[in-house]
Amino acid sequence: MTASAWQPHLETSTELLDPAPVAALAALLDDGLPTPGPGDPLPPLWHWVALPRWAASGVLGVDGHPRRGSFLPPVDLPRRMFAGGEIRFHAPLLVGSTVRREAEVISVNEKKGRSGALVVVDVQIRLFDDTGALAVEETQNLIYREAAPAPEQPAVFPQAENTVPGPPLHRAADNAWELRTDPSLLARFSAATANAHRIHYDWPYATAVEGYPGLVVHGPLQAIALAEVHRLMGGSPTRELRHRGRAPLFCGQPARLLATEVPDGVALELFGPGGESAGPNATVDLTTD
Repeated sequence: MTASAWQPHLETSTELLDPAPVAALAALLDDGLPTPGPGDPLPPLWHWVALPRWAASGVLGVDGHPRRGSFLPPVDLPRRMFAGGEIRFHAPLLVGSTVRREAEVISVNEKKGRSGALVVVDVQIRLFDDTGALAVEETQNLIYREAAPAPEQPAVFPQAENTVPGPPLHRAADNAWELRTDPSLLARFSAATANAHRIHYDWPYATAVEGYPGLVVHGPLQAIALAEVHRLMGGSPTRELRHRGRAPLFCGQPARLLATEVPDGVALELFGPGGESAGPNATVDLTTD
């Protein structure tokens, strides 16, 4: 399909909020909190795992993403990033219930960035509970950009070679946590979220083709980890959530998560190996009850 022929359209589906992927995410996080079971409310952002959308194998592109031109526009830029978004939680979604999902592309904007041409695609998603009431209203920001030239000698992080699987979140202080990543964690999260993007599990592709120095830690995994810190600290229910990816984090790199109370909620920041002086790699801002 050509860019001129593509038109945004509404996709609607009815899906079971299956307890199995919810239990899978709880096992992946392994943070000591009870696993939400049938009838329990779904924690913030867990719908990314609880409602996975598997693309047919025949529609995947070389990078593992579905080829564009159907639901998403046929953007002629190879690299796709999940840059951030905003979510409003109107009512809880209950594990085991039936959810109606509506999704549509609401804007496509071409821009120029430091690395060249960019296209920003905003997708709106609405989730309705089994009474028909709007429960979750979400806008996702996707960024497409030009590919960087593949390096002649890909850099390799020594941490990624020596990581040992284990629980990813470790408390370091009253308001500080460490996030530890390893290849098995990334592979399990890719499977849990139906994300076949090869930068998260295919080392030769990530380093030699896309030019990254290692496997890339998923933006949604970083956002979920930050939101989970709020739950681990016994925080108030979340009404609104804004998440933003600001710099990549690579598998095995040290990451520190900080929670700071603000007037209307909590500001959560993830700092990579550069520390606080380098600025956050990812942020989550919560408005709470």
